[in-house]
Amino acid sequence: MYGALWRLMPGPTWLRVILMVLFFAIILAVLVLFVFPWLNTFVNVNDNTVGP
Repeated sequence: MYGALWRLMPGPTWLRVILMVLFFAIILAVLVLFVFPWLNTFVNVNDNTVGP
């Protein structure tokens, strides 16, 4: 998958590296800002399996 993305990107190597970093930063930002808060509504992290 990463090889395919690398071959599809235009430009020299330095530009491809910058584009890949931006691509993954955008994906991470979308996950942190939208996907993880949405999933938090379904997963109750306060439930405790070990207790008194």
